[in-house]
This record gives sequence, structure tokens and C-alpha cells, in this order.
Amino acid sequence: MTAVGLIGYGKAGRVFHAPLIESVDGLRLHKIVQHRGDDEVNAMLADEQINLVVIATPNDSHFDLGRRALLAGKHVVVDKPFTVTSDEARGLIDVAREQKRILTVFHNRRWEGDFLTIQRLLQQKALGRVVSFEARFDRFRNEARPGAWRESSRAGSGILYDLGSHLIDQALVLFGRPDRINADVRTERDFGESDDAFDIWMDYPRLKVSLRAGMLVRERTPRFTVRGTEGTFVTHAIDPQEAALMAGRSPRERDWGNLPRDEWGTLFTDRGEEKVETLPGRYQSFYENVRDAIAGHASLTVTPEQALATIEIIEMASRA
Repeated sequence: MTAVGLIGYGKAGRVFHAPLIESVDGLRLHKIVQHRGDDEVNAMLADEQINLVVIATPNDSHFDLGRRALLAGKHVVVDKPFTVTSDEARGLIDVAREQKRILTVFHNRRWEGDFLTIQRLLQQKALGRVVSFEARFDRFRNEARPGAWRESSRAGSGILYDLGSHLIDQALVLFGRPDRINADVRTERDFGESDDAFDIWMDYPRLKVSLRAGMLVRERTPRFTVRGTEGTFVTHAIDPQEAALMAGRSPRERDWGNLPRDEWGTLFTDRGEEKVETLPGRYQSFYENVRDAIAGHASLTVTPEQALATIEIIEMASRA
């Protein structure tokens, strides 16, 4: 049994990490610290029962807390994004290697049903050779959220680090590193203190990837549009797992992560239009992999080097 210490109990810690940890056999949530002072954190890091520390705090604290946890001999999960800078990410990777400890990043949206379905379609070559891939993550919030650090001017805030890290990670999983990127990162809301919209274009040989997100999008936009030489796949639905967690549902419930049939994506080919069953999403697979990697029974699915690549793309987009 792996005892887990959780640092941070805002939305990320309370809604995502705690329920997922508690849903995985072989993990036990031993202690939660809200990161209100070094004394609490130091006490957790000194607790010899804890061998995995999960960091779910504001982005600009990830490097310091991750380093301290690794130096205390703990395995570490960092909530996305990995760190604020690529230099910080490389620093954590070096410490983890020196300490011989597991280090990974919570890129949970690799286990969303729509993304798993697209992976399967590409493996089956159902679209032929892919020529364009567009992923969007749009919301509508036209009022400020008092006290929301993600919308503040502090380092690592803004939609590029928040939703962008998911979209970039998914593109890298599917296609690897691009030959070049271009981007438009901007603030559209009048009260905005950080970026709240972006367009990123990633160029590959004979393939164009477009990643977009915004906070002033009222209409329902496609979540994914994938075009190939033999067909197109389009899906609009948002994976139901986040909403289920927000509603307090347990990932152990029957039919967890299942999307209703009328929300499945559509495949367009010479045969016409056909609905494609959306595979069940399963966020808890992330923590099952961490458990098995700590036990030496599996390799990490989300490696720190992959998470570093996402931060490097974010930096390039910010400079574009």
C-alpha cells in the first residue's frame, strides 16, 4: 500500500486528485496539507509513512515544492502544468534522477474518451493519412472571478498554461514534436490580467495542427476535428468525467466516463456519415500507472521529459 500526501486542496486537489487517489486500489490518501505554511509542508515531507507526494498548488510553487519533496525521498506527482519554465522542469528532472525517484505530471486528459477514440481511429488508419488536426477547449466567462489565481498576473497564470498544457500534451502524444510553431496568445476580456485566448499552429511534414481556446465563446464548437485522405472525424461533446467529479461522484461508480450515444462523434467517409462509439474515459488510469511504476511493475505513461516538452512549446508560443 502506497501512502500519499496531498499538498493543495483547492479545485485541483479537492475535485480531481483526492477522489482519484481514493478510487485506486493500492493507494491510500494519508494526509492533506493546504499549503498555508512551511511548517505543515515540512511535517508532511518528514512523515516516513508517506512515499508519494502530490502537488496541487498554484503553478509558480510547483518547482519549489517538487524539489523539496524529491530531496525528502518522496516520489512526486505534479499537477499540470509541470512548472512555469523549462529550466525549472529540467531542474526537477535532474533531482529526480539523482534521488532515483518517480516524477510525473497529471496530464489526465490523455484518458478522456474522445481522445482515446481518436487514438484508436488513427491506429486503425480509419481516416487515411491525417492532414489536419484541430483541438479546441472553449468556455464562456465574461465576469471576473475574485481571488482566482489562474486569472491573475502571477507567473504561470492564464489559459495557455491551464488549458493549453492539455491541448499541447495531446498533440505531442499523437504526432511528436513539430518542425515549427506559430501562435497568437492574447487577452480578450476587458478585466483580464492574464491571457484568456490563444491560437497555436504546429507544423509537421504534410500535417497542420491547430490548437485553440477562449473564454468568450458562447457557441458550441467542435472539441476535435481530424481530417485525412480517406475521411473526417468530428466530435463536439466534452468528456463527462470532470463534471462528474465536480458533482461529487466517485470514479468507482458503474458506467464512469461513459458518454451517451447521442453525443458520440461522427465519421465522414465515402460510406456516408456514421456515429463512432466514444470509448469510456478513465482518469484513474493515471494513478494506477503511478502506483505500478512505483512498484516497479510498469513504465511511466507520462514521463517528465514529455511534460518538459509541453512547457517548451508553451514558452515558444508565449514568444511568438
